[in-house]
Amino acid sequence: MSEKSEKSEKSEKFERLSVFKTYKLYVGGKFPRSESGRVYEVADSKGNWLANAPQSSRKDARDAVVAARKAFGGWSGATAYNRGQILYRIAEMLEGRKDQFVREVADAEGLSKAKAAAVVDAAIDRWVWYAGWTDKIAQVVGGGNPVAGPFFNLSSPEPTGVVVVLAPQDSSFLGLVSVIAPVIATGNTAVVIASEKSPLPALSLGEVLATSDLPGGVVNVLSGRTAEIAAPLAAHQDVNAIDLAGADEVLAKELEIAAADNLKRVLRPQPVDYSSAPGTERLTAFLETKTVWHPTGSLGASGSSY
Repeated sequence: MSEKSEKSEKSEKFERLSVFKTYKLYVGGKFPRSESGRVYEVADSKGNWLANAPQSSRKDARDAVVAARKAFGGWSGATAYNRGQILYRIAEMLEGRKDQFVREVADAEGLSKAKAAAVVDAAIDRWVWYAGWTDKIAQVVGGGNPVAGPFFNLSSPEPTGVVVVLAPQDSSFLGLVSVIAPVIATGNTAVVIASEKSPLPALSLGEVLATSDLPGGVVNVLSGRTAEIAAPLAAHQDVNAIDLAGADEVLAKELEIAAADNLKRVLRPQPVDYSSAPGTERLTAFLETKTVWHPTGSLGASGSSY
């Protein structure tokens, strides 16, 4: 090789620059930047910079509620079996992107790779668990009621509507999944406020939801200052319920007072071990019960009833 060609080859070699990920909100099935144009720095457990996350505004929160309300009719009207298929599809998509989430959870929560992998596996299994409940919860909390008189009396559960979910602050992925999955499994739609200090797994989950057959608007993910976003949502007249899992005692009290204005259902914060097997409490927390009376009619001339 000539000296000239060798110099030319050396000049073409360069250090490749990393492509940093731009994290965005997930609202209405799309990925907008915050309407405010603001971002805030997200650091790992050691204080090292990880990324800039969008800092949602009141306008972003209102847009998320509009998207959730628009999606509610179709999602609540889908068959329970179909909702279960979609939740299972979310688990499938997460399984294919496990390495990414292991890395993000390890950074967010200061875990070793092995422990982060266990957390991600548990989160995937949780989607599968709730997928199996979608067409069974009605049999557990509904059914026929014995009444005096010639009537059938049937009770059946129905979704509450649009639910605001404050994701747990310290369980950025398993806790997040544990509060989102039961809300949508029962036919509600959700506006989720990600963990303020560790929002990246939640924002990445939006990318999974977008490719998992989940209709746009069923889950909407916001990041930013929890108190700033939650305040207008707690007072929003088109929000039907709020889960305060990620609120501290002071914030929870303020939001509960605001939620009383239109009689929202409120699930108060409580100590939860998200690694333990979930029960049906969160499935039933955002269900209403509809009871229908129907006359039995008569059989034959004797007037006997059936």
